[in-house]
Amino acid sequence: MLHALDIRDMLIIDRLALEFAPGLNVLTGETGAGKSILLDCLNFVLGGRGRADLLRQGADSGQVTAAFDVPDNPDLRALLAQQGIDADDELILRRVNAADGRKTAFINGQRVPAETLRLLAPFLLEIHGQHDDRGILNPKAHRAILDAFAGTDPERDLCRAAWQQLRKARTALDAAEAAVAAQKAEEDYLRHSSAEINDLAPQPGEEQTLDTRRRQMQAAEKTAQSICAAQQAMGYDGAEGAIVTAIRWLEDAARHLDGAMDEALETLSRAQNELASAGQLVDRVVDSIAFDPHELESCEERLFALRALARKHQCQVDDLPALGAEFDQKLALVDGADAQIADLSRALTAAQANYDAAAQALSAARRAAAAELDAAMPAELAPLKMERAVFETRLTPADPGPEGVDEVSFVVATNPGTPAGPLGKIASGGELSRFLLALKLCLRAPLGGPTMIFDEIDRGVGGATADAVGKRLARLAEGGQVLVVTHAPQVAAKAQQHMLVSKSVEGDQTFSRVTILPQADRVDEIARMLSGDQLTDAARAAAQALMDMP
Repeated sequence: MLHALDIRDMLIIDRLALEFAPGLNVLTGETGAGKSILLDCLNFVLGGRGRADLLRQGADSGQVTAAFDVPDNPDLRALLAQQGIDADDELILRRVNAADGRKTAFINGQRVPAETLRLLAPFLLEIHGQHDDRGILNPKAHRAILDAFAGTDPERDLCRAAWQQLRKARTALDAAEAAVAAQKAEEDYLRHSSAEINDLAPQPGEEQTLDTRRRQMQAAEKTAQSICAAQQAMGYDGAEGAIVTAIRWLEDAARHLDGAMDEALETLSRAQNELASAGQLVDRVVDSIAFDPHELESCEERLFALRALARKHQCQVDDLPALGAEFDQKLALVDGADAQIADLSRALTAAQANYDAAAQALSAARRAAAAELDAAMPAELAPLKMERAVFETRLTPADPGPEGVDEVSFVVATNPGTPAGPLGKIASGGELSRFLLALKLCLRAPLGGPTMIFDEIDRGVGGATADAVGKRLARLAEGGQVLVVTHAPQVAAKAQQHMLVSKSVEGDQTFSRVTILPQADRVDEIARMLSGDQLTDAARAAAQALMDMP
């Protein structure tokens, strides 16, 4: 509910502070007094782009502040939490309009973008009139209006959940089909590469092992040549043979030297023994470093093959085992693609069937509600002198989505035999006002919530019809709040609070004032609306009678 409005330096309003009451609030006054300015200011504080000349002439800045009780609405609470706005029981919206065109907005003292105000607006205020493009006259809103009337929250929740599951199932199938298609396109390459790596069967760390062994064998080959030369030098054709020959010659000489050669012969004998021991040690080393030349060749072939395969796949040799596993995994996906696609297709079919069932249940609830609404409308239209008008809630197929498969539109025919068409295009100004009122009366109980504003909804009607309009507006305001801009005394007489808008000229400036009328002044204002500027006792009596009329 809107309970306070403060306007500073906007259009012809310099200072204005209003408090609104529950129930029916009416604004009356002469044409041009400034009644519509209040609506312009409310639209401005709720994020509307508004008129370019909203600022009062000569002012540096203007501002509008509106205070609302916070409706008990989970969606509103969620929106406030999402925007980081703290609110207990009251929302204070303030928007400033600077002379240079800059506009700043605040909610409960916290600066916010205008878009946040526009998001909050539908929860706080409904403006109904011929130029309303966000409420009943907006065809895009008709489905939500019907759903609120029908109370389809359970069906819609199921439909939204089923839609999400359907999207997930479709996305999973599309992704799997795309992946399989890409892998099948390179299937020949994958199979060849996988076989090539698996045939070679590289092992982690194998390159280092092979390279080390190869170097050892290459070094052993060069060492063996040196050892072989040493063995020849130490052998019978070398040092050993020379020592044996020397000993033989010295033994022949020793027979004639009476033992003079004994020590030399002993030394040579020891040298011969040491040389033999050295030969054994050399032989032992030769045995330890001996290798098969074929092993070196085999080692080099495998090492070169591994390195060639790594270059081919532009990776390190040690990465080949993981690469082979990756190829095998992709091939497994290709080989199992049919089963995987079949599983995902079954899941998609199940999700589609689940969504179809949920959407059909939602459609059934909407059709039942549409029939109920269409049946209720004639009872409200007849007292408004529109007993010949036809109202129809039309459901047509729409592209499937989270809100189901229905497009909803309100169509009317104002006279028998005339074609039905969109509510906002077929009805004239007065007819449109009465259609809107009748529709809101039918929708009010389930919808509840925001303050409703009707801008001259009694336009084009008078007498008994205007009285019927007033009674229905009062009924609509029960338990809530309705603000009406009116020229009809029959409507003004039904108000819980009556505000008079007047205009005055002071010096060279024009100012608009709003006065909350006490009971006695209400009689005079309604009498003026009945008879014009000349107030008579008869006009006052008629005004009192209107106010006393149930």
